[in-house]
Amino acid sequence: MKKYFSFLVLVLVLISCHKDDGPNQNNPYLPNYAVNVQINMNLPAYNNLINAANAAYVSGQGIRGIIVFNTGSGYNAFDAACPNQALSSCSTMTISGINAVCPCDNKQYSLFTGQAAGMQYSMKQYRTSVNGNIITIYN
Repeated sequence: MKKYFSFLVLVLVLISCHKDDGPNQNNPYLPNYAVNVQINMNLPAYNNLINAANAAYVSGQGIRGIIVFNTGSGYNAFDAACPNQALSSCSTMTISGINAVCPCDNKQYSLFTGQAAGMQYSMKQYRTSVNGNIITIYN
């Protein structure tokens, strides 16, 4: 009986495990595009990412570009599309210090968490890995 119980617990644990898709994968405003890009922090456009609390914009990737942010202990990468707005001419976020601002509603999203107070959806986050001065952004 003990074996069956242990087996049942193991099966339940394995079934409950799933890929970490993040909190905003079911966002009706943002489509899912494949992203796999490398940026070189030796280039002038991305050189400020070497220092903590700095961000850079990577155009031509994701939905509306990607905002990369040095948290001091790693890198966050978020899509620059406003997560709580339908795609429109105003739905590309801009960098303002440690926040990203959606010009449609002037909401500020933390580049540490991707969240804004009182908003339903957080920023669409991508995975990052670092090898020397190269940051790979992917999903």
